[in-house]
Amino acid sequence: METKFLLDSMFGSLARWLRICGYNAEYIKNIQDDEIIQKSLAEKRIILTRDKLLYKKAIKAGAHALQIEGGNDVERLSFISKKLGISLEPEQSRCPVCGGILKYTEKDFLKDRIPKMTYEHYNDFWVCDSCGKIYWKGSHWNNILKMVNEASTIRTDI
Repeated sequence: METKFLLDSMFGSLARWLRICGYNAEYIKNIQDDEIIQKSLAEKRIILTRDKLLYKKAIKAGAHALQIEGGNDVERLSFISKKLGISLEPEQSRCPVCGGILKYTEKDFLKDRIPKMTYEHYNDFWVCDSCGKIYWKGSHWNNILKMVNEASTIRTDI
């Protein structure tokens, strides 16, 4: 079964990183605790929060929840990975913006949709099947790998 997450309003950036690591991570702002819990139960999503009250209410209601520790996204990713025993796989990335599935697409189909220099310098492209955003392993890719590697190797006390 796919691991799916539901993040409260404090974790927009973390949702993006979980998507980059291949996970279905929904981020919701302006929603009541009871609605988060019901959505989690209905969709079998793990609630990620710092809110102690939400965490306790979720557990009491039978939802799967994790009270997140860590001062930054590297530490938080590491905490989640170790606590839940999940891997962080940027090669399995989902769309960081909307969480859609990325589909490999031949670059010739994208010639009119990407900058000329990008077209000339890169060969591998992926398109989000939900929002249509186009991705490639540009200069940012090494930074992504560095962050995920750091999260995978950091020592945490859990």
